[in-house]
Amino acid sequence: MIRLVPMPFDGGVALGVEVLLPKTTLLAITTDVGYIMCGALDVALLNERLRDRGIVAGRAVGVRTLEQLMEAPLESVTAAAEARGIRPGMRGADALKRMI
Repeated sequence: MIRLVPMPFDGGVALGVEVLLPKTTLLAITTDVGYIMCGALDVALLNERLRDRGIVAGRAVGVRTLEQLMEAPLESVTAAAEARGIRPGMRGADALKRMI
């Protein structure tokens, strides 16, 4: 099952995506600029093999809901996210504000 949840922010709306899979749930919250995601996100792949795409993304681990993803500190971020002022340790919601 897939659930889409609009998430309003000052200046825009992000879209929460929850994908229920066997024994796991994939979580992402996206904007027109970038996204944050659960531990399934491979930041090293984005930084190394896909660096030329300039993907703005952050990864939070240990989250099980979209709400937890918003509150959790980001464990890692892409180089393109760092260029926008998004840093590891920043709450997901604060990173999304820099993507709106």
